[in-house]
Amino acid sequence: MDPQQPQTNVHGEPLDVCSLEPLTGFYRDGFTHTGPDDLGSHTVCVVVTSEFLDHQRLVGNGLSTPMPQYGFPGLVPGDRWAVCAARWQQSYDAGVKSPVLLRATNAAALDHVSLDALTECAADIPDDLSTLTD
Repeated sequence: MDPQQPQTNVHGEPLDVCSLEPLTGFYRDGFTHTGPDDLGSHTVCVVVTSEFLDHQRLVGNGLSTPMPQYGFPGLVPGDRWAVCAARWQQSYDAGVKSPVLLRATNAAALDHVSLDALTECAADIPDDLSTLTD
């Protein structure tokens, strides 16, 4: 995928922003845009939980560790973040199911994870909030 070309989410629609605070994405543009340099496929937009952060730390991915030299504050529960699809799958397979924002998750994630698994963890708020009430 070319990061300069329009990219779509897992529903085939334009990508929503994943996070501007903290600024996320392989290209640090707030989106889950991907391209040939993104070897980790940072394409799944999650809302990190303490359980997810703990699991990722245990498998060697210290997302909560600040790295000021890279302008990275370290994540806290509730932050949105573009994670590597394989890392998300690793936690999912271990029973740690971090919420996913499907509208901000790049369709390229489907090369690594199933839409069913992502949908099971969907945390998107519907455009029409009346669908949440009887």
